[in-house]
Amino acid sequence: MEPNVTVDLLVLNDQLAALRTNADMFFLLIMACLIFFMQAGFAFLEAGSVRSKNTTNILLKNLLDVCLGAVVYWAFGYAFAFGSESNSFIGYRYFFFESMPADNYSHWFFHFVFAATAATIVSGAMAERTDFMAYLIYSCVITGFVYPVVTHWAWDGSGWLANGPDGIAYQDFAGSGVVHMVGGTAALFGAAILGPRIGRFDANGKPKPIEGHTVPNVALGGFILFFGFFAFNGGSQASISAEGDGVIVATAIVNTILSGSAGALVAMVIRRAGFGTGHWSFLTAVNGGLTGMVAICAGCNAVAAWGAIIIGIISGFTYLAWSWLVLKCKVDDPLDAVAVHLGGGLWGVISVPLLSYESGILTKWDLDSAKLLGWNLAGAGAIFGWSGLISLILFGVMRCIGILRVSEEIEIKGLDIYKHGEPAYPLSAYGHGWSVDVEKSGKHVNGNAFTNGGFDGVLPVQVFHVSNTNEQANHANDANGEKKQPQSSPSADGNTENTQM
Repeated sequence: MEPNVTVDLLVLNDQLAALRTNADMFFLLIMACLIFFMQAGFAFLEAGSVRSKNTTNILLKNLLDVCLGAVVYWAFGYAFAFGSESNSFIGYRYFFFESMPADNYSHWFFHFVFAATAATIVSGAMAERTDFMAYLIYSCVITGFVYPVVTHWAWDGSGWLANGPDGIAYQDFAGSGVVHMVGGTAALFGAAILGPRIGRFDANGKPKPIEGHTVPNVALGGFILFFGFFAFNGGSQASISAEGDGVIVATAIVNTILSGSAGALVAMVIRRAGFGTGHWSFLTAVNGGLTGMVAICAGCNAVAAWGAIIIGIISGFTYLAWSWLVLKCKVDDPLDAVAVHLGGGLWGVISVPLLSYESGILTKWDLDSAKLLGWNLAGAGAIFGWSGLISLILFGVMRCIGILRVSEEIEIKGLDIYKHGEPAYPLSAYGHGWSVDVEKSGKHVNGNAFTNGGFDGVLPVQVFHVSNTNEQANHANDANGEKKQPQSSPSADGNTENTQM
């Protein structure tokens, strides 16, 4: 019996190991699918933040961040980031999945959706005036090269940031620096080199508001991004089967909502107190919340709940300060992407060695914690320098050869029709058959005169305005004792007949 029992135990152990592996893969894939949904959040957020004439353009860019990004990350990106053969700077195996085991597919998909996020950040900051060909180029470079190299430094076992002096490692659990600082830095350089939108600053350099066309879209996008951040941060544990995994995932998710909530509240209150318009600003609350969630990415697994609140509170100040500074530098960022992602990401990288409950300066106050702070600062500097240098070269060359920005005429008229032939809100799709034409029609519905085709293609609010204006004019004429004359209108047989209004 003993040999059989031993065999049974070995089989059971193998089955348990396989179950744990499958559970970890399934967990990673489900988290990645939820993070993928953040692309819808970015699409709504960016579409609502631009003018209606550029909506189709920004939606297509968000779609291609996924479609183009998947192909590029399959071909080059993953090999640069996690190739089985590598040095401390870059990987160089698994191009086009060459020799890559199928066990890595879930890992590839998880990091692909992270790469798509980094590229999406840039499209928002450069919205409404970037040429579509320039977008295709920079999206490929960021997804396939800039971001993967930083990923290799920090998250691959052979990367130089992961193997610091005296055994210390760069601490960035879910990518405050690796993802958000990369995207935010590229967004800063891209928007600065591209230049502001026409009309964003007056002749004296004073900023003038250019409002997005739909706050409800921004709201929907913000809620989707909040939801996605739970998977973004919680899923970065990358496993769920080992002892303690569940606690770490739960800690990351709880800290995410605490930091985001604190950031939203603080930013909104500061704006209301007079730093800006003095109103209870919904858009400020959304961006403050996103900044808090960006900042907590780095240490969501390592700080206590009170630490998450502190990170969120400072994130609210961080967002407003960076937003003011970017505008002061005459950089036009329609979505405040630089403030949210670069500002929030930098603060997140700094916050971990300060507030970590195991190794933070505030909890340990020793030399090792100071070294961790120094190494994280070195990592943040390296990420900014690398992303900024490549962005400077990339956007500078495209500007020099004249493919970075659309012409003034196209920018003023909008990118949707000229570039894509698909306006987001075609006028021909609005209205109905009962259009107002008081002067020509004898047909009445509920006391109002209507005719088919009288105002085809106009917005309903315009029809109401015409109707209301004519009614007011009629009341004024009646009050002055003016008598309306019979008017001719076509009858059913095509002849004219007199109709008393």
